[in-house]
Amino acid sequence: MKHLIKKFIPKFVLSWYHLCLAHLANFVYGNPSEKLIVIGVTGTNGKSTTINLIANIFSAGGGSASGGEPAGSKVVISSTVNFNDGKKMWLNDRKMTMPGRFFLQKLLSDGLRNNCSYAVIESSSEGILQHRHVGIHYDAMVFTNLTPEHIEAHGGFENYKQAKLEYFKYLQNSPHKTIQRQKIPKVIAANIDDKHAADFLNFSVDQKITFGKDESANICGRDLTIDQQGIKFKVGDTDFNLKLKGAFDLYNALAAIAITSRFGIDLNTAKHALEKIENIPGRMELINEGQSFKVLIDYAPEPEGLNQMYTTIKHWPHKKIIHLLGSTGGGRDTGRRKILGQIAGQNADIVIVTNEDPYDDNPQEIIHQVAGGAVAAGKVIKENLFREPDRRKAIAKAFSLAGPNDLVILTGKGSEQKMAVKGGYVWWDERVVAREELKKLINN
Repeated sequence: MKHLIKKFIPKFVLSWYHLCLAHLANFVYGNPSEKLIVIGVTGTNGKSTTINLIANIFSAGGGSASGGEPAGSKVVISSTVNFNDGKKMWLNDRKMTMPGRFFLQKLLSDGLRNNCSYAVIESSSEGILQHRHVGIHYDAMVFTNLTPEHIEAHGGFENYKQAKLEYFKYLQNSPHKTIQRQKIPKVIAANIDDKHAADFLNFSVDQKITFGKDESANICGRDLTIDQQGIKFKVGDTDFNLKLKGAFDLYNALAAIAITSRFGIDLNTAKHALEKIENIPGRMELINEGQSFKVLIDYAPEPEGLNQMYTTIKHWPHKKIIHLLGSTGGGRDTGRRKILGQIAGQNADIVIVTNEDPYDDNPQEIIHQVAGGAVAAGKVIKENLFREPDRRKAIAKAFSLAGPNDLVILTGKGSEQKMAVKGGYVWWDERVVAREELKKLINN
């Protein structure tokens, strides 16, 4: 119904409506972001993980505009993975990267009431289109990376990029904030290894800090090693030994180190905070119910994320790889469907294509397009390529084909709590379903 209504309402009317909602929500909840240090994180990949790493560092080491504090600070979190209001943490059950204005302002207000000092907000390109950032007084922005995504929604890559850049322009043009008589600096942290970094650094702010593998980076990560226990790397003379398993988690960690350093957190505090983190829900998360093979759940809904995942697991000992995936509907980047299938077909021994989030699109057509990519990579239907629309049955199929020391990968859902189907949403938690199906397999 919502999509139908949008077809008949002019875009400028919808834009005005969203803008009014943003101002109203900010007014109703009393401008809570004025009393918090607010950090936005934007880019294509790694945003949710980076947000959680930033929050963990602040929780461990406090921090302020002028220097570190002995005790940790409470942090509001809004990400695709989870929310935190300073009192409780819960998984994102709204199937939205950047929630609606009233939810977000209430989250900030609750955080303020729960004595939070910081808010770290995943700031999406679609959030800009719907003015979800209006009324949020950012003090800092983090740029992770930029690859093609949401291209159809934005009408091209350049529009997608410009939407991301709007956050940095918004930061530049916002007045400075004063909290507890301290003037809060405006800060940009950017991934210097990304070819678009210069555009995201080209704004007038108080401080700019870069991170990456390049030696010119202010926070340079060196000597990266990867195995199934996690990643190891150096920053300066400090060794980091993280339990996070993705090769790309190097960049997530460097981003978190970079931005927290601008608010008084030293490298040693960041090290100890990051090394305590076991995993981020649904991001390179291993599921173990005592089975003889490994099960890995990762979000990776678009090609670059999938390639990065394979970059990681090639370092893991395994026999065959069984990859279960699908692709989204709802007018979201139909061009990536075949590419996703092709990547899986090139890297996995067995590919199982299933539903992900069809929305109102024809699920069979999406599955056909993803499977077509796997066929183009050399897979043969009913030999090493299978199509099963029922995602639970597809997971059970993947597990039934796995032998000792094989690796089963489930991508596209991560820790999401819903699946978008025709007519609305149904409950779905990939990690819960995987555990249930593993228990059935083990007990039979």
